[in-house]
Amino acid sequence: MAKMCYTIGEVAEILGESTSLVRFWANTFPELINPMRNKKGNRLFSPDDVETFKKLHMYIKERGMTLEGAAKVMKNNSQGDNRADVALRLKGIRDMLQQIHDNI
Repeated sequence: MAKMCYTIGEVAEILGESTSLVRFWANTFPELINPMRNKKGNRLFSPDDVETFKKLHMYIKERGMTLEGAAKVMKNNSQGDNRADVALRLKGIRDMLQQIHDNI
């Protein structure tokens, strides 16, 4: 069962990055990432936000794109290009197969 909301720490752990980077990306891309806030004012991210973070991570960290370049690609992808989704799924499959291989 998927979670409804993720804390900034959970998102950082999923990405393998620092919470300050997650906060920076959330502030830099408000048109793509729209966190809710709890009563204490802490950011709570939806599963869609987490997927957006994963795509950003792939573009910026793995492909070496600039923030502006990643934002442009993300906006274009929202218009129907799903190559980033496919790449994320393939990366997940590769990671899962690597874990299976390591356990054998």
